Amino acid sequence: RNASAAEVEAAYETLNPAALTIGFARRFATYKRAHLLFRDIERLRRLVTDPARPVQFLFAGKAHPHDGGGKELIRRLIHAARAEDMRKHLVFLEDYDMSMARYLVQGVDVWLNTPQRPLEASGTSGMKVVPNGGLNLSILDGWWCEGFAPGAGWAIGSGEEYADGEYRDEIESKALMDLLENEIVPRFFAVGRDGLPRSWIAMMKNSMTRLGPVFNTNRMVQEYTDRTYVPAYHAWRGLAADGFARTREVARWVAKVRRHWPEVRFTGGGVERKAGMVGDQIGVHAVVHLGALTPEDVEVQTFTGPIDSDGNIVAGRVVPMDYSGSPGDGKHAYRGTIRCDESGRFGYMARVLPHHAWISGAFGLEHVRWIDGESDRSAAA
Repeated sequence: RNASAAEVEAAYETLNPAALTIGFARRFATYKRAHLLFRDIERLRRLVTDPARPVQFLFAGKAHPHDGGGKELIRRLIHAARAEDMRKHLVFLEDYDMSMARYLVQGVDVWLNTPQRPLEASGTSGMKVVPNGGLNLSILDGWWCEGFAPGAGWAIGSGEEYADGEYRDEIESKALMDLLENEIVPRFFAVGRDGLPRSWIAMMKNSMTRLGPVFNTNRMVQEYTDRTYVPAYHAWRGLAADGFARTREVARWVAKVRRHWPEVRFTGGGVERKAGMVGDQIGVHAVVHLGALTPEDVEVQTFTGPIDSDGNIVAGRVVPMDYSGSPGDGKHAYRGTIRCDESGRFGYMARVLPHHAWISGAFGLEHVRWIDGESDRSAAA
């Protein structure tokens, strides 16, 4: 790219084997938020240029040719890395590929991941760091929701989600810098008389022993087999039997549901009381008009969970309701319970979904009918 001779020469002297090395390598999509580290550039500058505790960041990745936002993130990163006092502490490695990724996951001390919740699909690069002795520093998203454990890495925040993206980035940027300044850098450079960072090494061992056996290719293949391949095989055998007789039966059922779904509606429902103590079970009832459909064609569920400041259910769980009879006129009654597992304000919503034993997935037909409700739970004394 026509770099100057001085720049080329300086590149050979950039990386410091004694520095805390933090890696960030992935697609430069905007939701991965490579910019989070640069919101307070002066604070970052003070962190990385401390001569007693040097820190260096290695960045690598590519943006989609049509992703202007991703390319802008790379531009901003390279611009920051070319500042005279930052050149040896922020390095962007060009032409990212699998070969470079292999060296990165083997060579860094910390793997940084800053996605916008809940958009991270998995995070396999962070898993690859683990058997190489690297530690993860990540937003609680993707695999890190399950993988994070104190003493085996660090979590940025506590899994919060924010409606205001600017406010979210500000809070999580500060949380990231606080972790780096107060926990990660001091621990890395805290060496004993033997010159070894014993506390850091203990975290490495803890990460490898706790996470390595759980997040690996063996588990991935086993879960794909158990959850997808084997059920798909048995479904195929069942649908193909007797000259695909069951397939034709399912096709007729799908056509019936789609034809009569507009007739489905809630005509009543509620809870037996608005508040309860922790450990109580609150009864829920609903009356559903199914029209030409039958109770065997649907499943009625309660969707319940804590309510956030905007009145939305978060971390909701599904509880099927039981059929309790028909009052006539195409109406059908259902009953269920909401268990008060913790204190606070909770909400509930009842919904109807098509249901067939040979249809995979509750939302395969893209039909659902909702009824709103609310249940307040008071704390136990």
